[in-house]
Amino acid sequence: MFFIAILGAGFLLSWGAEAAEEHLSQGLAIGVLALITVLPEYAIDLYYTFQAGQHPQAASASFAAANMTGANRLLIGVGWPLIVLLHWWRSGRRAVDLSWDNAAEIAYLALAGLYSFIIVAKGRIDWLDFFVLLAIFAVYLWRLSRLPKDEDDDEQEVGQAAALADLPRAQQWLIMGGVTLVAVVIILMAAEPFAESMVASGRVLGINPFLLVQWVAPLASEMPEVVLVVLFVFHGRPTAALGALVSDKINQWTLLVGMIPMAYALGAGHLTPFSLDARQQEEFFLTAAQSLFAVALLLRLRLSLLSALILLSLFALQFTLAFIFEQDEGRTIQVLTTLSWLYLAGAAGLLVWNRKGLGQYIRVGLLAGPIPPTE
Repeated sequence: MFFIAILGAGFLLSWGAEAAEEHLSQGLAIGVLALITVLPEYAIDLYYTFQAGQHPQAASASFAAANMTGANRLLIGVGWPLIVLLHWWRSGRRAVDLSWDNAAEIAYLALAGLYSFIIVAKGRIDWLDFFVLLAIFAVYLWRLSRLPKDEDDDEQEVGQAAALADLPRAQQWLIMGGVTLVAVVIILMAAEPFAESMVASGRVLGINPFLLVQWVAPLASEMPEVVLVVLFVFHGRPTAALGALVSDKINQWTLLVGMIPMAYALGAGHLTPFSLDARQQEEFFLTAAQSLFAVALLLRLRLSLLSALILLSLFALQFTLAFIFEQDEGRTIQVLTTLSWLYLAGAAGLLVWNRKGLGQYIRVGLLAGPIPPTE
């Protein structure tokens, strides 16, 4: 019941936020949308983190990082390939092509991904990480504000957002405000019972609660965004679909990770870093490695069918092994470490292969330099 409530609230937020985009300036729209559409993910993850601060010795303390890492890996391991596969099925084209306007997403995801290895090395998320990740997200918004205005604004909305766009402006704002308020109230009311019922269900069913938190909770919070980008693909806009999921990943890998020490400190009642145990550290390491590998796959400004299948296969492998070794913590950590180094080896090979274009990503993606001429 609470899963359905969170899922429904996520759909309401996605529809309202997508419809509101055309009424806001580009930079403000991106910032508001990035925060609103992933509010379910924030509510669930920060609830677990707050509880970890209150009860640091409880078994549930490990759930804080589980939900966040699961959501991030689902986006790349399932969401990105889904876009390419649907595009191939609909059009017969074997890749989703990007443009240099998407260099900002690629560059800042790479920057956030590289910084995350510092967190892995420290074994904790502290207040310095909060300020650094917040700064990365803020500069990312500034970089997006420098992008040219989309000339196809009238065709941006799809699905329910398109229906809202046909209404008089006053009715649009009334409905957008109403659905957002209802969704926020539902999320705030359902976050705690949803989080607790997942843990209790895992114990009753004999399933490791860690795995339910890591994979079931993100399904509820990420599904509306995935449905929205699927609609983009069906309307012939696969580039916008992929860009939206990359932007969502940046949001979670900066703001969500950065807010963990804040929620943990509120739960603990004093300033203290959020320490990662051995399992959480390896989960974080795997998520960071997958992110870097995914960025390397985009360096040619396209995500091919082969790349999508590799991402999906590696995700399926880690998902399957997690359930096979769910009762063996030591073996699970070994599997996570091995997969992490596999991702990093693939990323290193791709970075060397595309090394000549890395300077352009720094100039165009990070610094808003001039876009290279089309060959």
